[in-house]
Amino acid sequence: MRKAKYLFFLAAIFSFSSSSAQQKKANSDQQMNIFIKDLLSKMTLEEKIGQLNLLTGGEATTGSVVSTDVESKIKKGQVGGMFSLTTPARIRKAQEIAVTQTRLKIPIIFGQDVIHGYKTTFPIPLALSCTWDLALIEKTARIAAVEATADGLNWTFSPMVDISRDPRWGRISEGSGEDTYLGSEIGKAMVKGYQGDDLSKYNTMMACVKHFALYGAAESGRDYNTTDMSLNRMYNEYLPPYKAALDAGAGSIMTSFNDINGVPATANKWLMTDLLRKQWGFNGLVVTDYTAVNELIDHGLGDLQTVSALALNAGVDMDMVGEGFLSTLKKSVQEGKVTEQQVTNSCRLVLEAKYKLGLFEDPFRYCNEERAKKEILKPEHLKIARETAAQSFVLLKNQGQVLPLKKTGTVALIGPLANTGTNMPGTWSVNSDLEKTISLLQGLKDNAGPGLKILHSAGSNLLTDPEYQKRATMFGRDLPRDSRTAEEMIAEAVATAKNADVVIAALGESSEMTGESSSRTNLDIPENQQLLLKALLKTGKPVVLVLFTGRPLTLKWEDENVPAILNVWFGGTEAANAISDVLFGKVNPSGKLTATFPQNVGQIPLYYSHKNTGRPLEEGKWFSKFRSNYLDVSNEPLYPFGYGLSYTTFNYSNLRLSKNSFKPGELISATVTLKNTGAYTGKETVQLYIRDLVGSMTRPVKELKGFEKIELKAGESKEVTFKISEEDLKFFNEELKFVAEPGDFKLFIGSNSRDNLEIPFKLTH
Repeated sequence: MRKAKYLFFLAAIFSFSSSSAQQKKANSDQQMNIFIKDLLSKMTLEEKIGQLNLLTGGEATTGSVVSTDVESKIKKGQVGGMFSLTTPARIRKAQEIAVTQTRLKIPIIFGQDVIHGYKTTFPIPLALSCTWDLALIEKTARIAAVEATADGLNWTFSPMVDISRDPRWGRISEGSGEDTYLGSEIGKAMVKGYQGDDLSKYNTMMACVKHFALYGAAESGRDYNTTDMSLNRMYNEYLPPYKAALDAGAGSIMTSFNDINGVPATANKWLMTDLLRKQWGFNGLVVTDYTAVNELIDHGLGDLQTVSALALNAGVDMDMVGEGFLSTLKKSVQEGKVTEQQVTNSCRLVLEAKYKLGLFEDPFRYCNEERAKKEILKPEHLKIARETAAQSFVLLKNQGQVLPLKKTGTVALIGPLANTGTNMPGTWSVNSDLEKTISLLQGLKDNAGPGLKILHSAGSNLLTDPEYQKRATMFGRDLPRDSRTAEEMIAEAVATAKNADVVIAALGESSEMTGESSSRTNLDIPENQQLLLKALLKTGKPVVLVLFTGRPLTLKWEDENVPAILNVWFGGTEAANAISDVLFGKVNPSGKLTATFPQNVGQIPLYYSHKNTGRPLEEGKWFSKFRSNYLDVSNEPLYPFGYGLSYTTFNYSNLRLSKNSFKPGELISATVTLKNTGAYTGKETVQLYIRDLVGSMTRPVKELKGFEKIELKAGESKEVTFKISEEDLKFFNEELKFVAEPGDFKLFIGSNSRDNLEIPFKLTH
């Protein structure tokens, strides 16, 4: 009885707390509505349109257009927001003009592409996702928000939640890979990290989910290209991460460059109004991507006035850089192409964002120079950056246990990416403090200890001379460049390798070979680096390939010939130290791939959750006539989704269910025994997949539905349990209804999407 009373008391407290929080929010919303309504009543049409104008205050970051005469436009009330302007002093100067020299003194919102950290840079988002650690990912976003807001910013154009299954697309580096479920969970974590529990706090910033929608499905992997897919695939595979991030409270969303159903996203009323506003109930701010309104002209939709009206009518609120709203909307209102009420509605959403950020209460709340000195690049931030980078690395191969390295003897560090720190942060590290970023060579020296001698040779340039000349802007920042011939450089590298016990080959892409406008049709390691690698292998020395990349590469030859391959992506500020930690065994690698690595480019798009087809190839076979396969290569990936090795080994056994069938409203438990069968303490990400065996429409062969990262000591075992509900079995059917259909299912648990145990179960009526 006492326990029952105690539980009732706790429930009452929770109920009161919940209702109190709801009442507080309602009161706050009411106060905001009164304030915004009063302000709007005082605004002219021109002032409202001015709030819809987002200009760049610094260099162009994602296009060739740079805003001009910005200060004059602020004074005229023609600027609602700015981005690429940083530091409290510079932002204060612009804000002072807005709140002292304009008629209504409306503050400006300041944004930036804070993608994977601010000054303290974390691994690129694709690498972050390979940690499979949602709490850690949220922490990186929280640190990014703390540092960015300390430098004057209050809006980030992140997270990017575009699903991508084509590594030719350079911006795969900026997302979380190919999976809908994992991408949704990461999107939620990042929004929570950026926004915290109260946007008005001085150290939180508004998130912007991008790019809405389907940007990662660009045809042929070519950036900005058209996108075409069925509504069913859209709802089941590509839209969920956007909705998950919005449901997590994201305050804004950004339009994508591509078209959808023949209509560019920025002018797509079905997408921006019918789906986003009416179906999903989103009531936040919609901003375009860089000059996306103007680009509607090249899409073939009309002149600037026409396309600006189309964008506003579609549901866009803020125009980034293009200034089409600023220069044409008044005329469009006068001509009846848009209404003043539409302008007012969009202006309201801009003002609400500023209100929620606390800018009307204190326009300078993000302009504290003392805070900037204390909170940017704090030692604890760098510590977490180092830990995160190490957790993101994926061990692809470790034949003969070449790794971890001993701290005795001689190591030869060879490759064009061995002695550059500026390449470490990766794409979209526009704010990274490069002075804090050391090279791999320096990192090894700092962490090796006195018993290990380290030799170094570049071995090759990053690319061949013609490639440098043709693509001079694509090679990262200040990469080492040697005027010697390729033969001379390789000869020196081979001589260096012969004097070592082990060779570390630091090869791959430069940071700017991935990211925006960095699509590739050839995903091999650059040819001159391949020649270097082959020469190093001929020495007979054990070779460890430390692979820098922002995308899955085609590594079939490397996998067949190189003893050890550690994919380190682009790890951020502390990448060099983190790589050293993993190479020397201070950290046991635990990263798991979130994008499939193909055998060759001809397999693309290649992803684990594909459909079965009516003529599936028998498992384990390569070629069978009149089956869905290739003549020259198997259907299998080189490395599947979820794959990643450890210095230790793990064994899965005794998969069992709490019951073999369940009804809607019930739960079923799946339990597996995981044992560390190796000699090192290690972390393993246990992955749960489900297949719907019989449905009203074709269903994927597997879908990720859960995961848990477990740390076990050598010899230790643990039972890992997942609970499955009817919700885990739902999908959008042919009528786009979200349903779970009773019938037969199969459950898989294992170390990746390919290697797992399986067991059948049923959902009954």
